[in-house]
Amino acid sequence: MQFARRVGVYGLLRNSGRVLVVRDGAEGEFPGVWRLPGGAVRHAENPERAVVRQVAEQAGLTVAVTRLLTVVADVATLPEDKTALHTDRLLFELSTPHGALSDGARPASAGPGSARPESVGPGGGLRGVGAGLVDQACWLSLAEVTQLPLTPFTAEALGLPVTPLPPAAHRSRGLFPPQHPDRRLRFGAYGLVTDPAGRILLTQIAEGYPGAGLWHLPGGGTDHGEQPATGLLRELIEEGGQVGRVVELLGVNNLHNPAALGPEGRPLDWHGVRVIYRVLVDVPTDAVVTESAGGSTARAGWFTRDEATDLPLSDIAVVAIGQSGR
Repeated sequence: MQFARRVGVYGLLRNSGRVLVVRDGAEGEFPGVWRLPGGAVRHAENPERAVVRQVAEQAGLTVAVTRLLTVVADVATLPEDKTALHTDRLLFELSTPHGALSDGARPASAGPGSARPESVGPGGGLRGVGAGLVDQACWLSLAEVTQLPLTPFTAEALGLPVTPLPPAAHRSRGLFPPQHPDRRLRFGAYGLVTDPAGRILLTQIAEGYPGAGLWHLPGGGTDHGEQPATGLLRELIEEGGQVGRVVELLGVNNLHNPAALGPEGRPLDWHGVRVIYRVLVDVPTDAVVTESAGGSTARAGWFTRDEATDLPLSDIAVVAIGQSGR
């Protein structure tokens, strides 16, 4: 069994009590199954830009990201490819420019000059628009959505009962090409970790790793099959010796370094997708790196906000600490 990973982005767009959903076509991942618009992030693509692109391609709508709602992970076994596919799924709340919404959404197969958008009118049925990755895009009420076969992620995101799909519903062959040997996609979960006194926990990147010497947020790459928040709390123990609790999802940070030099010993085209949580340590202790020797963390420490801003910080630490003052 091979292990593969990807990052998927999806959009929640509402209009007058209805939600935008799409149906996968014959060439899609779940043929005939309905889901929220979205899909896999391309190499080096910013997740927020990716979901905007996907909605434009699949429904013909121009949207903007309002906020990141949730992040979950799931694993699908693909027998035909002998692969266990781990997908980190990011759900964004979306909005549109004033007046941009119509009664329907244009199907992905229609051109820019399409005269009439795809829609479901009162009492009307779901109308097919041809095969492809997505063959239909519609505005539906939740009552209507409950009558459709849904991907588990979509049902959970909409607060509906989750019904597992049969293994045969997942089409994998040709959808996930082999990763380029000099490209790396790394999904990580990081924490803006504070204690009741308002101090911030930071970790220093060890020599031999990108950003060596910079002070960084606790966290790191999640393991195969691991939920992001669970992975972060594990890393918090390993890198800082602290037991914390996740209290808020702050957002997502994107990093692309086309020539990152790390332990591999050669430059790699590195793409990092990093979600940031707010974490509270109710009973702080001395910060101690507990992971095995040779790890990416040299040391850890508690700092006031003023002390932290005077340190040489990683890019993601700068962003998160800026949010701590809100």
